[in-house]
Amino acid sequence: MTETAVTIDDRLFRDVMGHYPTGVVIVTGTHPDGERLAMVVGTFSSVSLQPALVSFLPMKTSRTFQRLRECPSMCLNVLTGRQEHVGRAIAGRRADKFAGLEWHPSPSGDPILAGSLAWIDVRLKDTIEAGDHWIALCEVVDLAVHSPEAPLIFFQGGYGRFTVPSLLARIDEEIIGAVHQAERARDLLESIAVRHHCEASLLTVVNEDELVVLASAVAPGIDLADGLGVRVPIVPPIADVWVAEQPAEVQERWLAKAVTSEGMVDVFRDRLAWAAERGYLMSFLPAGRLNPYAEVSRATRRYAAGDLTPAEERDIRRSIASSEVSYRMVEIDPAGTYDVGMVVATVHDPAGRAVRMLRLGQFPRQASGAEVERRIAAVTAGAAELEGLLFDAEAAGAA
Repeated sequence: MTETAVTIDDRLFRDVMGHYPTGVVIVTGTHPDGERLAMVVGTFSSVSLQPALVSFLPMKTSRTFQRLRECPSMCLNVLTGRQEHVGRAIAGRRADKFAGLEWHPSPSGDPILAGSLAWIDVRLKDTIEAGDHWIALCEVVDLAVHSPEAPLIFFQGGYGRFTVPSLLARIDEEIIGAVHQAERARDLLESIAVRHHCEASLLTVVNEDELVVLASAVAPGIDLADGLGVRVPIVPPIADVWVAEQPAEVQERWLAKAVTSEGMVDVFRDRLAWAAERGYLMSFLPAGRLNPYAEVSRATRRYAAGDLTPAEERDIRRSIASSEVSYRMVEIDPAGTYDVGMVVATVHDPAGRAVRMLRLGQFPRQASGAEVERRIAAVTAGAAELEGLLFDAEAAGAA
């Protein structure tokens, strides 16, 4: 009986296969001519225990793999959930793959990327043809767990981090402590809200990916924008004033989450520089829109519901980025008029680390430049006062 070739639509194949998560691995090697090589693969698996064999599947068109085949050994780096930026950097570079990345040699002399979850030294045993890919079958010669963290996974065309429920439970316990601490700030928040006829909120960073509203107060006639304890994704432009005080690698990971044009990424970089220099940030509302934050609010509510797939998270990031709010910072002219959306400043712990944020929003429209300057002064002074309210009592109690 003659078999008939089955034709499968490429897009359908990718979509269906994309619903199965895979780990992300970077294969490194040192060519006999001295060149350091690296490539990202998302099709890695263990094959055999006796003998110890693993495999990965590079494209036949990969020039890097053509060079890796000529290496006496290779090292497979399993990435953690915090190393998405490493994978993107290596995947996007044609020249020096290791520029700006820390690494040290494996026992076989191939690069182990700093912070990798695990590394596996291998020798290429066989290369098997498989359609438009190769199956690279490798013999394991050495291996170790390097940074025991949650791994980076590739799922539905996007990167994510594997997290178990027990980790989320521990995070929730940390939030409860911060909520109790925030009770000390309630009178100050109410005073600021009434004085500037706005909403004043205290937020805390749960981790590099999420923040939570701890406490809020509003002037008469204003409704609360966010529910207390609701998780909000830390993606551009959210939490930029906090990101500005983080190490460069955290800033780059935050910028990499932007789902917008390259020009807007430059705007976000400018905001980080502004916040680092002046200690606050603002946003500005478009003329005529009653609630330009509505789409952002809907997106954050969807995020707070939890159990999102990478495709849903990308859609939420797009919704946040599509807001008509302007994030370009401008010098305030006291004689001008402005529609200010929000003013935000960081609150520091006794060690000087940015751990909370004070956010003022829902201001009356068409404020004079002089009034905007008073709002800026209010948020920076309020942040400084919160540092005393939140942490001085704890320090006194510890003493």
